[in-house]
Amino acid sequence: MARDFYAVLALPRNASEDQIRQRFRELARARHPDRFKGQEKVRAEKEFQDITEAFNALVDPERRRRHDVDLVRPEEQGGSDPRQLFRVYLQRGVKAYKEKNYLEAASNFDLATQADARNAQAWHHLAQACSQNKSWLPRAVAAIERACALEPMNGSYLKQAGRIFALAGQADEAVQYYRKALQWGDDDPVVRQALEELTRAAAAAAPAGRRGLFGRGG
Repeated sequence: MARDFYAVLALPRNASEDQIRQRFRELARARHPDRFKGQEKVRAEKEFQDITEAFNALVDPERRRRHDVDLVRPEEQGGSDPRQLFRVYLQRGVKAYKEKNYLEAASNFDLATQADARNAQAWHHLAQACSQNKSWLPRAVAAIERACALEPMNGSYLKQAGRIFALAGQADEAVQYYRKALQWGDDDPVVRQALEELTRAAAAAAPAGRRGLFGRGG
């Protein structure tokens, strides 16, 4: 299966050369290894190599033509069947996520949701990938909301929603999803601990003289 260099750069396949160069400059500045330390630096080095490889392939007309041909092959095998496209994009996303290439993972999971917008798994994976980057949290929130709307009794999705809303600073929503996770899923100690931490944080922030969760009278 060919690697999708357009997904690496988060660009459409009809992107112009100027758009490719502009996007590469943006990503190169954001993910340059010199800006990071420790494990983040190691991850940034890998992502920087990936975006450089993608850029070099797409600005070379002949390499881009061959790449486009390779990308079309799995889609031709599936014909116009969106289920086949969904599987292709989901597999690519899972592979990229395991390699901690979250940009490419999110791009492929996004394509999977376009191929099958009713598949909660794709939205869940998209939310998980986007939650790895603070600037992508609004997208993660929207994606996990969609997954939970499609499967409202899925304890794993509800737990993930609680985590993502907490990361996004939306404590009330996080509590609601965590409670639903306990209702429909297992009695998860991780969820209970997260609820306790949110409750303590809310109590500490509440005005003096007021009781109850998140400042409401108890």
